[in-house]
Amino acid sequence: MIAGIELGGTKCIALLGTGPDDVRAQRTIPTTDPEATLAAIEAALDEWTFDAIGIASFGPLQLDSVAADFGAITATTKPGWTGTDLVRRLERRYGRPIGFQTDVNGAALAEARWGAAQGLTTHAYITIGTGVGVGLIAGGRPVQGVAHGEAGHMRVPRAPGDEYAGWCRFHGDCVEGLISGPALAERFGCPGKELPHDGPEWDLFVHDLGGLLHNLVTVAAPERIAIGGGVITAREHLFPRLRARLAESLGGYGSLIGYARELEARLGPPGLGAMAGPLGALAVGMGAMGT
Repeated sequence: MIAGIELGGTKCIALLGTGPDDVRAQRTIPTTDPEATLAAIEAALDEWTFDAIGIASFGPLQLDSVAADFGAITATTKPGWTGTDLVRRLERRYGRPIGFQTDVNGAALAEARWGAAQGLTTHAYITIGTGVGVGLIAGGRPVQGVAHGEAGHMRVPRAPGDEYAGWCRFHGDCVEGLISGPALAERFGCPGKELPHDGPEWDLFVHDLGGLLHNLVTVAAPERIAIGGGVITAREHLFPRLRARLAESLGGYGSLIGYARELEARLGPPGLGAMAGPLGALAVGMGAMGT
């Protein structure tokens, strides 16, 4: 039995279970300051019996197990959360095995275990919400170098005439600084959910996200790319436009000719829908148990 904790920029979801068909309990907790948020999560976990904990969190995270700050959130755009310890705090309280991953890597692992990436070894999960994150799985494992990737912060060519400076306090007009929920609100003067369904604002969104997709495909050619998160979940009509934009951007190049013809199957929403993130925490916890 796994206690899964998905820490998001707006809300946290705690699950108790073993998978999508066996969720015994679920709690939703607003993400406020670290102490109040973690105390509320612990209050939920205190009521449950479990064998391991899985944490799938917004980042950046310190995933190097030998680092002094292993298990903590590092320099983040989320005010007040930089340096917040997650793993060691919960280890001290519960004494259970703990798996620790980025929220997007967790969702990608859940997609591989239960969702639309079953049977695939190289695939990606993109979330677009309070931030933009990319979880990349290669050879069945999250890609990890000196640190986990931050593809949501890549810079892409800007649309002609678009002079918005960008919301990201680290990089300005990186992809997160252009298309995340806070960026859309600042850029267009209202939350993304209030923008017209077919408004011209989405032309810029498709352009900017299309740049990220082009780079991701040319670097890793994932067998499938799932895109989730609050911004895109309400705008699934954009997927045909994103596929067309990506196919055009790839330009009939080399071995990617066939890839561009298969985007209906290769690019779409997560098979687990809005539960990909919370179930990602369960998948991470199962990894801590070696299952």
